[in-house]
Amino acid sequence: MLSALEAITARIREYNVQIETLAEQSYPEVALLKQVKGVGTLIGLTYVLTLEDPRRFRKSRDAACYVGLQPGRRNSGQSEPQLHITREGDSYLRMALVQGAQHILGPFGEDSDLGRWGLKLAERGGKRGKRRAIIAVARKLAVLLHHLWISCEEYEPLHNTGKRRPVAA
Repeated sequence: MLSALEAITARIREYNVQIETLAEQSYPEVALLKQVKGVGTLIGLTYVLTLEDPRRFRKSRDAACYVGLQPGRRNSGQSEPQLHITREGDSYLRMALVQGAQHILGPFGEDSDLGRWGLKLAERGGKRGKRRAIIAVARKLAVLLHHLWISCEEYEPLHNTGKRRPVAA
């Protein structure tokens, strides 16, 4: 049993190396997306390959709608109830973005404006606050990744607080 587990672990490591080299050689835009802590090579590559062309969306917010992370709408007279996300689009990319959001909100996530916003949302959310915050952060993550892909900017995790990341020499 242990030898089978070791063999599987070795194959997973080989596949990870292959994915890394594929991303570096064929898709250099993945490096832009990996600036965000919580977004690794697999999430970045999945995002790039699913969206294919970043210019297909007029606004970055449309990327979150494409993935299916936008809440549904049903306007009936005066009421506008909060509905679940639409879940349209690629389910694997949606799952990957949710995992990235869980890392950002978890104990290993780097301090960032996105993480702080998500934690504030989780605090005021009541019984299901954490789950709603994860989906909301995943939606903002999809928008952020699209913006970084289009603009080719350097990501600053604490942009809104005025603190800048130290520049490596």
